Amino acid sequence: MMTLSDWLAHCERLHPATIELGLERVQRVREQLGLRFDVPVFTVAGTNGKGSTCAMLESILMQAGYRTAVYGSPHLVRFEERMRLNGEVVAPELLQPHFEAVEAARLATGQSLTYFEFTTLAILRAMSVQPLDAVILEVGLGGRLDAVNIVDTDCAIITSIDLDHMDWLGPDREAIGREKAGIMRPGRPVVVSDPVPPQSVVDHAEALGADLWRFGRDFNYAGDRQQWGWSGRGRRWNALGYPALRGANQLINAAGVLAALEAMRSRLPVPAQAIRNGLALVELPGRFQVVPGQPTLVLDVAHNPHAAAVLAQNLDQMGYFPRTHAVLGAMADKDLAGLVAPLLPLVDTWHLCALDIGRAASPEQLQAAIETAVAARPADAAPLPPHRIVLHADPVAALGQSLESADPTDRIVVFGSFHTVGGVLQKGLPRLGAAHVGPAAGAPTKAA
Repeated sequence: MMTLSDWLAHCERLHPATIELGLERVQRVREQLGLRFDVPVFTVAGTNGKGSTCAMLESILMQAGYRTAVYGSPHLVRFEERMRLNGEVVAPELLQPHFEAVEAARLATGQSLTYFEFTTLAILRAMSVQPLDAVILEVGLGGRLDAVNIVDTDCAIITSIDLDHMDWLGPDREAIGREKAGIMRPGRPVVVSDPVPPQSVVDHAEALGADLWRFGRDFNYAGDRQQWGWSGRGRRWNALGYPALRGANQLINAAGVLAALEAMRSRLPVPAQAIRNGLALVELPGRFQVVPGQPTLVLDVAHNPHAAAVLAQNLDQMGYFPRTHAVLGAMADKDLAGLVAPLLPLVDTWHLCALDIGRAASPEQLQAAIETAVAARPADAAPLPPHRIVLHADPVAALGQSLESADPTDRIVVFGSFHTVGGVLQKGLPRLGAAHVGPAAGAPTKAA
């Protein structure tokens, strides 16, 4: 294997299934590797808000002078985005030796690993040899049986819990919450930032003897249009600036981050100025990312009904735009009708695109989901604006045609799968310029 791409192709061929939940095989390879961390580990699980939580935690810790490593998935454009070291995406060359080490350990133990398991082990090993002060791990799917859970966390964070991946995690919030709760460890703090968590999460924390920090009981926030404040167990932070990440739920995520930092204060003390600077400087592509231009571009990896509802709320609060053009690509195993339903009152034109991945829904399936969602609206619901639907071969083509039909004062919203947002970012961040106001740097053209 000469390159990271070679290793990733090798990982894709190793196992017949994309997902095989369970920790036994991964644990054996981990033991063969001797993989361990001697610094505090934060593990973040949840349905939505995980990436934002990890980014804010990373940003604040870095502003406090700590050396950090973050593991998150999936990536938008390049695989190496899955590991950030002191805020920077790592070079492919840094990862390659650790893929070699995992392969050697895998062969020595005779284990078969999925793509996710193999790559997770490689990134964890790459982190373990770095001089660090804190490690932040984002759970990929669920929690209890996710490969990330081979690492014992020092502080678990559980963000919002909603219906997603139900074929794997269970049919309702209680079952899904039980899986997320699997990242908890006895006697160690767990921060639950979901305002109304499933009872299964609370029950598991109490049965395990974890130190449960619950939103509304152990910590809370309040704010106005200018600033906000956080209060927890015997500590209060006042006059905080809003996080640089946009969106209606970011204060809930930020409140959970501050609770986690407070819970870990004896090992990682953080001054007030680091909190202020960290929140002001945090960045995370693809999470209600608003790109100025003509028209305005919004990028959001909302890929389930709960996230789509938050996206609709955020779009509604942006101000007036004459028309909204949506570029959508999603996985076929999602609740597609539930995904599009919150956006129906806002979208004038749907540009539905195929994705270069086997699990993806076809544009025709997405069109059928829109028709299903329209038909399911209550009889007394407000009338929907007239909308049209256009089908495309890929996200770049969809964005290009949406730009051709957009006015400078419109907005284009690219959402759904990570592959959709990542597809329009392949050549960098687009800066849109409607045709009749002159092209802007990086704007898609007809040829795109």
